Amino acid sequence: MAKELFLCYLAKKKAKLSEKDKFIKMRTSNFFLTTLKEAPAESEIISHQLMLRAGLIRQVAAGIYNWLPLGYRVLKKVENIVRMEMDIAGALETLLPAVQPSELWKESGRWDDYGPELLRFPDRHQRDFCLGPTHEEVITNLIQSEIQSYRQLPLNLYQIQTKFRDEIRPRFGVMRSREFIMKDAYSFDIDADGMQISYQKMYDAYVRIFENLGLEAKAVEADSGTIGGNFSHEFHVMANTGEDAIAVCNSCDYAANVEKVELAPILKKRSRPLKDLNKVHTPNQKSIDDLCSFLKIKSNKALKTLIVHGTEDKLVAIAIRGDHELNPIKAEKLKQISKPLKFANYDEIEKLTNTPPGSIGPVNLQIPLVADHDAALLTDFVCGANEADYHLTGVNWGRDLKEPDAYDLRQAADGDPCPNEKDKTLLIRRGIEVGHVFQLGSKYSKALNATFLNNKGVSQSFQMGCYGIGITRIIAAAIEQNHDENGIIWPSPLAPFQVCIVPIGYTKSSRVREYTENLYNNLLEVNIETLLEDRNERPGVIFSEMDLIGIPHRIVVSERGLKNGMVEYRNRRTGESTDYSSEEIIDVLKALRAMP
Repeated sequence: MAKELFLCYLAKKKAKLSEKDKFIKMRTSNFFLTTLKEAPAESEIISHQLMLRAGLIRQVAAGIYNWLPLGYRVLKKVENIVRMEMDIAGALETLLPAVQPSELWKESGRWDDYGPELLRFPDRHQRDFCLGPTHEEVITNLIQSEIQSYRQLPLNLYQIQTKFRDEIRPRFGVMRSREFIMKDAYSFDIDADGMQISYQKMYDAYVRIFENLGLEAKAVEADSGTIGGNFSHEFHVMANTGEDAIAVCNSCDYAANVEKVELAPILKKRSRPLKDLNKVHTPNQKSIDDLCSFLKIKSNKALKTLIVHGTEDKLVAIAIRGDHELNPIKAEKLKQISKPLKFANYDEIEKLTNTPPGSIGPVNLQIPLVADHDAALLTDFVCGANEADYHLTGVNWGRDLKEPDAYDLRQAADGDPCPNEKDKTLLIRRGIEVGHVFQLGSKYSKALNATFLNNKGVSQSFQMGCYGIGITRIIAAAIEQNHDENGIIWPSPLAPFQVCIVPIGYTKSSRVREYTENLYNNLLEVNIETLLEDRNERPGVIFSEMDLIGIPHRIVVSERGLKNGMVEYRNRRTGESTDYSSEEIIDVLKALRAMP
């Protein structure tokens, strides 16, 4: 009995403390609100500038940040939405170690392949470890030791945890930081059909996540990169400042990273040559644009010759049409090209040709040559003459140089035909990658000997999927998509607070103070997250600060307004202000809360 009374006392005490906590922490006088008037010089993009100015983050070291209370509230909003959808999709939350032993990475083959982004270090016993940038090895090792039978499958485990990638040049704030928070999930299935089902569940969950976050996002076909596997989709928050180029078709649902778009040759066949080979003097014409302007030709009649490192320490030439760009991902897939793609430097090119890079061309070039499909169909084209300040005109394949091995090597551009509907064209938009889902197959399960017994008692490898989403990066991407000249405009699901109350004369007018306190308490009672501005600051300063931190709804309480029975409501996204009855404002805010 005494124990029960004591537990009851603790429960009541905790309830009182939390209730007191609830009302104190949401006042600006007690909240750790540290805004800046100007963005620090090192901040390059708008999200980095606004996250610093609004007091969401502060830098500790290059690519490593403290999350301040305001930013952490947003961070938890993202985590909670992601966690909810993972749980709905049937994934089980776990927590894996940030520090991982080298043995697992060596077993998968990635200890050396992953590159310098993997931060390696020895412990006091001189055993090698790394800070995990991802967890395929650790999760596969766990499942290998715990799952023996097909009856225990399918299984999907996820975690929300800190990762570390030692970026050579961390930049753009949390957009490309070294330490970041990520949700990563891993599915394990009996066969490829089961993996497809798990993959689709997670794909659908990701679509719902971005809808619930209030962000415009697009799923696009993508290359699997260092994670590996057979098939993957990236999820991009669309923003004009995005680093990634996304090819979309407005006539169908096709969308892909430009590196992934498969392109057929624009021309069906090569036209008949009409010009003779000729060498022309082109002094100081180093770029394609300069050269074409000098010769008064279009860039689609010129050829770019790029020199890259091939296999077996050889150099390889790649020919691309002048108006096109090389796709490094496609080039790396050629057996002749080293991985990762590495361009020859100035000295290597000059040693090979006795010519500076601006005058390189494929004629009489004594190294292997590959060409993009469209470059291989050019007729009477212009290219470097392998002599400083000279170019060749009227060049033709088969006559002036041998026919090249042709491949799809270029990057998609505006106006290219849609791979799904050839009579429709692609539009290139900008996006910020915030999620990636992979069909891994048996890449890691085979490498780490992770097997189970199937229904015939035969040992076989797990079919795996991998699903990552950048929790911290989503916040930066949301700001890139939602801001104006005054600051952040949070979508409602991400906002640190839904409403801010700004009383004019809070310390001077008892009427204003009494109404404000009642409104504040009533909003909290109906679970509307509210920040009360109770500092003794000038209204203009307060309004600017509230705009900067981006709270969706603002209520201004003043002596004059209350005399007329009104308060002023302002919508942060539209900038529109409306007077509402002081009695009806709570119902108005309850209705507005559901809006983005």
